[in-house]
Amino acid sequence: MVTPPAIVLATTNPGKLREVAAVLNVAGVRVLSLADFPAYPEPVEDGTTFAANAALKACYYSRMTGHWALADDSGLVVDALDGAPGILSARYAGPASDDQANNAKLVHALAGIPDDRRSARFRCALALADGQTVLATAEGIIEGRIIDHPRGLNGFGYDPHFLVPELDLTTAELSPEDKNRRSHRGQALRLILPKIASLLDG
Repeated sequence: MVTPPAIVLATTNPGKLREVAAVLNVAGVRVLSLADFPAYPEPVEDGTTFAANAALKACYYSRMTGHWALADDSGLVVDALDGAPGILSARYAGPASDDQANNAKLVHALAGIPDDRRSARFRCALALADGQTVLATAEGIIEGRIIDHPRGLNGFGYDPHFLVPELDLTTAELSPEDKNRRSHRGQALRLILPKIASLLDG
């Protein structure tokens, strides 16, 4: 594994790619995505935590591309649903599910649950790997609660249903800049950036 002229963001999700690329601004490092490479089979995400799946994906895509890879595993944790959808957030409504189907299942699962019992959080685990070794990790969390009716046109995934109470705004109503400042992914990126810079300087 060579010293990276680039870091590959291990995602095909365009919304996630936009958010990460907007924050990841390490001097002297080109940021690539999986779209810059041939289509690889997706790894089996059989970890039991966000951190385990992030590490698994980072190592896998680093081996595939020959570059350092930065991967995240993130999702929604709802207290009234015993932590679901959790690590299954992207496929909550089934393997081929999309945002609309996942959100519909979430709202249905919370039917009859009062507002004060709809506490939830977005969690993000990041891992940077060189193919064999996890070089750096970080995690971020944003607290909120789930609402039935979607609000906002920004963001993706569960954002239209995730209300940040102190703002009375969903994460889909935040500007991209404000979301990056507050979000679980933005927090994790800011924590891992100094570690990446230190590795490159070393």
